[in-house]
Amino acid sequence: MTEPEPTSDDRAVVEDLRAHGGVVSHGPLVGDPLMIMTSTGARSGRLRLAVLTFSRDGGDYVVAGTAGGSPVDPAWIHNVAAHPNVVVEAEGRTFRARATVADPAERAQLWDRHVEALPKFAVYPSQAGRLIPMVRIRPE
Repeated sequence: MTEPEPTSDDRAVVEDLRAHGGVVSHGPLVGDPLMIMTSTGARSGRLRLAVLTFSRDGGDYVVAGTAGGSPVDPAWIHNVAAHPNVVVEAEGRTFRARATVADPAERAQLWDRHVEALPKFAVYPSQAGRLIPMVRIRPE
């Protein structure tokens, strides 16, 4: 498997996370729980890398498809819907996982808990003007 290249925006964060055991050491994301998720492109089939803020639900990771408040879902949502097997780097370890886009009932619960853990996410639905999809990532 060939390592995907991070976007220029994510490159410094990826390097920082990898150099410091999954913790950001400087910049505006210090203190945020971040993961690197590698997924397979829905249309291209190519490996894609995304840096995502996560919360936890038991042993699972939970991520929100905010796209920074954009009015459209991030590409990685389409990727995991088409190809749910992903590789995650989080909390200093790398593992295979299965990503599942939450159905409406679970989505509401995951969103509420995610915002409780990460209050800055509360502004995203009004900023984006759309329902933010939630994804459960279950380590294998």
